[in-house]
Amino acid sequence: MTDTSMNTAPRRLVDVKNLTVDYMTLEGPFRAVKGVDFHINDGEVLGLAGESGCGKSTIAYALMRLHRPPAFISDGEITIDGEDILAFDDKRLSKWRWSTTSLVFQSAMNALNPVLTIFEQFRDVYVTHTGKSRAEARARAEELMRLVGIPESRLDDYPHQLSGGMRQRVVLANALVLDPKLIIMDEPTTALDVVVQREILQEIAGLQKQFGFSILFITHDLALMAQFADRMAIMLEGEIVETGSTAEIVDNPQHDYTVKLWQSMPTLTEDVSYGPTGGAQ
Repeated sequence: MTDTSMNTAPRRLVDVKNLTVDYMTLEGPFRAVKGVDFHINDGEVLGLAGESGCGKSTIAYALMRLHRPPAFISDGEITIDGEDILAFDDKRLSKWRWSTTSLVFQSAMNALNPVLTIFEQFRDVYVTHTGKSRAEARARAEELMRLVGIPESRLDDYPHQLSGGMRQRVVLANALVLDPKLIIMDEPTTALDVVVQREILQEIAGLQKQFGFSILFITHDLALMAQFADRMAIMLEGEIVETGSTAEIVDNPQHDYTVKLWQSMPTLTEDVSYGPTGGAQ
């Protein structure tokens, strides 16, 4: 019998085709995402990079069906785990969120409710989706806190009592509460210092290896993404202009914008030339 296992293509967990997102304005619709196509395989980390305002977070919200007027998905297909999520009604969508796909928001402080303890925020997601008891929710929350390296006793704290890095770990743990197949991470290390950034990324990489979920990792920092992603997509003004393996994007970028993104990053070894007036060129 012929062994065909080596020829088996990876399963596409996420398949996005011609995704188009508009925002209604007084002058008419503004097209924020312009017919993008991409996919994410099972267990893969896809990095989505681009400057602020290019449409990265708009894509994240589209995948979670979180847009509210004046934003709307005007065209395209989004298939996640074999299901057409654009066809979901509100009841199906509510059950699907956090159980199949979850989102780590850009600002941990804004993502957490300031008047609820950390445990109550875990409990809200867990009990609502599973119907299990408060005691079972507590046990699950303690397990997740251990996974992200936070003492279980901090479950009874409020968000403002935690450091920025701890809040980000809590948001990550909350995203894992229902064992989703896809986690969307929208600039998960923004506003953290470089040491904490590295710790958070190592934490995410370890959890992803342990549980096998896929990740859409969104950032404007190419160097950070290159340490973490399997493949990268580069976004400019609402369009994905280049996609490839991380090695391809790092070593041989094809689009002018990708090249400029790399050139915009300072290095310790780069020579600096000076113009006639003494200004750095």
